Amino acid sequence: MIRPSLEGMGSEVRTHPLPPKPPTPVGVYGAVALALFFAQAAAAAVPELPRTYLDTAQVPPTGRTIAVNAGGDVQAALNSAQPGEVITLQAGATFTGPFTLPNKSGAGWITVRTSFPDSSLPPPNTRIDPSFASAMPKIVVAAGQGGAIQTASGAHHFRFVGIEITPAAGAFVYALVELGAGETSASALPHDIVFDRCYLHGNTTQGTRRGIAMNSASTAVIDSYLSGFAELGADSQALASWNGAGPFKIVNNYLEGAGENVMFGGADPSVPNLVPSDIEIRGNHFFKPLSWKQADPSYAGTAWSVKNLFELKNAQRVLVEGNVFENNWPMAQVGIAILFTVRNQDGTAPWSAVTDVTFRKNMVKNSSAGISISGTDDLHASQQTARILVQDNLFLNIDYRLFQVLNSTGPAPLNTRGGVVDLTIDHNTGRISGAAFLALGDSTAARDQHVNFVFHNNVTERGTYGAFGSGQSEGTLSLDTYCQAGYGFAKNAIIGAPAASYPANNFFPATLAAVGFVDPVNGNYQLDSGSAYKNAGSDGKDLGADFQALSAAIASTSGGPGDSKPGCGCGPGRPDAAALVALIALALTRRPRSCPRRTLPRAVTPRG
Repeated sequence: MIRPSLEGMGSEVRTHPLPPKPPTPVGVYGAVALALFFAQAAAAAVPELPRTYLDTAQVPPTGRTIAVNAGGDVQAALNSAQPGEVITLQAGATFTGPFTLPNKSGAGWITVRTSFPDSSLPPPNTRIDPSFASAMPKIVVAAGQGGAIQTASGAHHFRFVGIEITPAAGAFVYALVELGAGETSASALPHDIVFDRCYLHGNTTQGTRRGIAMNSASTAVIDSYLSGFAELGADSQALASWNGAGPFKIVNNYLEGAGENVMFGGADPSVPNLVPSDIEIRGNHFFKPLSWKQADPSYAGTAWSVKNLFELKNAQRVLVEGNVFENNWPMAQVGIAILFTVRNQDGTAPWSAVTDVTFRKNMVKNSSAGISISGTDDLHASQQTARILVQDNLFLNIDYRLFQVLNSTGPAPLNTRGGVVDLTIDHNTGRISGAAFLALGDSTAARDQHVNFVFHNNVTERGTYGAFGSGQSEGTLSLDTYCQAGYGFAKNAIIGAPAASYPANNFFPATLAAVGFVDPVNGNYQLDSGSAYKNAGSDGKDLGADFQALSAAIASTSGGPGDSKPGCGCGPGRPDAAALVALIALALTRRPRSCPRRTLPRAVTPRG
């Protein structure tokens, strides 16, 4: 189900003098020239949104309640429960798995929940946090036993409410929850499974590879708290799916993972032609604790393999909206926060694709780099990345590159053209202190150029090199080399960039203050009412992100451990508009130590 957006915005406080309005074309010739320019500019196809949104509203039970007290037989309860029934596990008790969800006839839900009443948990649609652990039963599993919760093929209609799941003391576990067991047919996948207000956490000493392996269909993780998923020398995730058909709903969770907090793809599916589809990711807090960072004073002493915050390697029809992505640094890779990098990971899935991705109204902060998008797999045959929209996002404290768009000729037998098709980067606001706001590469062959590339209405600092491609000079020459003719690059405010190096119809404020932000020192990057760049976009809107839409989208996104800002703790509560300004401002006060800047090789996104 799609929920309506909220409205609201904090008051504006003018804190600096404003520059004069930039000149606009005058007269008939100027108007005609401007109209012709936009008529000839690239018109990228819009991504398709998810075709299905999972309705996770609770369905009232229609049958008996099976109480399992401390020492009771959970598996027997799962085996005997019928659709419409409830299994209660005694709060405070520990139950040792693994437990397998059986495949039952009928379409009613079986609910597995804490024995404590609903009043002991946050209300529905409110994120849980570790302070509620005493109201939950705990399910544990020892090493070498598989997941604490596993599924029979085709298991369906199970809902978990208020359950804690963690490894047994001293155990390394590959996945706390294993949905799917290598099925080779989509019809055999487990489906209709919901984790609602659950607390999953890894072993902070031995490590835990992942929280939930979602190799399933119609699966939701909502209002939950997943932390401590990390491993030495291998990727780890809070949530991962490589053999799951979808649809998936990941809404209003706190998510920690050292490798990738959430990843789709990363291994070849055993179901032929499977691409995880119809994925809704909204209102989550993706977070890496600074205790995992070797350069930070809070470093806890274990060099977990840190890579990215979010990655798509095989996925289609994905909506990523209203999330906060926080803390990423160079370690096992170069520290890119967001990756849309199509990968036929093991060479047996040439159908792998990253298509129809909408990434909007998110905040990405404290990362070595922002977003990297690749046109094709550079090692194995894959499909071409297509229809990507990056819009109305705020990027803060980015150290190296803000946007990176890569191309390379795909290998045989497909020899896929290397460029991204229909990529739109529009109405984003970015702060960068390092090399470039836009990096392009790596093939200069005409067949590998990006097709229908649009970069409009953004506000960003230049960095050292601005927009550049491998072996090319800044600005227009790099864009002409790596983007097919007819690309759109207009109505951007590029702070500190040389106007002569770029296409016409852009703006080049000399300093941050010249943009006319309301209060950048305190984290308010809305445009002041007198800014030269209000209503200056190609669509008549303000340049940069739409902060009303952004604030509404992240209004329910809670913070991580140690947050003290109003309305952004881990427990219940929704911040008001003033608190959202505080949320943004916190990026300036909680910034990790600067990531070491390094010269990146061509393979900037090593296969993980």
